[in-house]
Amino acid sequence: MAIQKKNKHSATDHAKEAYTLTEAVQLVQKSTSTKFDASMDVAVRLGVDPKRSDQMVRGTVSLPHGTGKSCKILVLCTADKEREAKEAGADYVGLDDFIEKIAAGWTDIDVIITMPTVMVKLGRLGKILGPRGLMPNPKVGTVTMDVAKMVKEVKGGKLSFKVDKYGIVHSSVGRVSFPQEKIVENVMELLKVIVKLKPVSSKGLYVNSISLSSTMSRGVFVDRSIAVGL
Repeated sequence: MAIQKKNKHSATDHAKEAYTLTEAVQLVQKSTSTKFDASMDVAVRLGVDPKRSDQMVRGTVSLPHGTGKSCKILVLCTADKEREAKEAGADYVGLDDFIEKIAAGWTDIDVIITMPTVMVKLGRLGKILGPRGLMPNPKVGTVTMDVAKMVKEVKGGKLSFKVDKYGIVHSSVGRVSFPQEKIVENVMELLKVIVKLKPVSSKGLYVNSISLSSTMSRGVFVDRSIAVGL
């Protein structure tokens, strides 16, 4: 259960019950006592019905300060693209050998980038990659002929997000050790992209709630009005 700021206002007055984004960051940092540098995560509950294809919210965002996490990238490409993928910083580069490795259960990667001509080979891996959010998708840029450019963008902090079946977008926005202003800027950049992706068919309140937490902390509600006007 997320922490709410107690006050004398009505329980329905969510904006006044929640904290400012800076206050929420401070609270999460103070309440995190892990020995490792925990991830700082945000959960944005949207007023959409994910079961409807026209209300599926998904996209990519380039966080100005990255996530602070080392992202392991696999590029599945033809031989003529292998060198540029490696030089761009991909952790693993290849094709058939890695496809067989994944088919055998290997998924120790964070992002898979591939080419349009290679996608046909990945069809049989859908049941493995789909549930883990690893299936490349042209809508988020992970299916492209310019694999080197995408590798550089992902290494630089670009990440993809997708609303889950409960209507919530979850995303990492840094590490607990990040300066507060960098976390704030990362969250605002993510919200800006989410707001721009509001489905035309979505009526009423779009951003219902925003919650900030770390890997091992409780969530802290953030005043959702920060998303207004983005």
